[in-house]
Amino acid sequence: MDSGVECTLSKFADDTKLCGVVNALEGRDAIQRDFDRLERWAHANCMKFSKAKCKVLHVGRLSPKHDYRLGEEWIESSPEEKDLGALIDRSST
Repeated sequence: MDSGVECTLSKFADDTKLCGVVNALEGRDAIQRDFDRLERWAHANCMKFSKAKCKVLHVGRLSPKHDYRLGEEWIESSPEEKDLGALIDRSST
């Protein structure tokens, strides 16, 4: 699953998180390439990501709000997400 991934990939139990820094379009493109890699990996291994549970969290007040897709589906943006019991929101730095 990690092979060729450019950004940070975290896995815990059945959760997978992809994290990257977007200061320019290159960062946005790297994250999208990694989403594409993950989708290809899932397909090759006869697995699926629960796309309804996938969310994009833009962290930081100046974070550009780019859109990303997993396969053919656009991933919904969220103002906050819970991670291992801690609530993370877009103002977190």
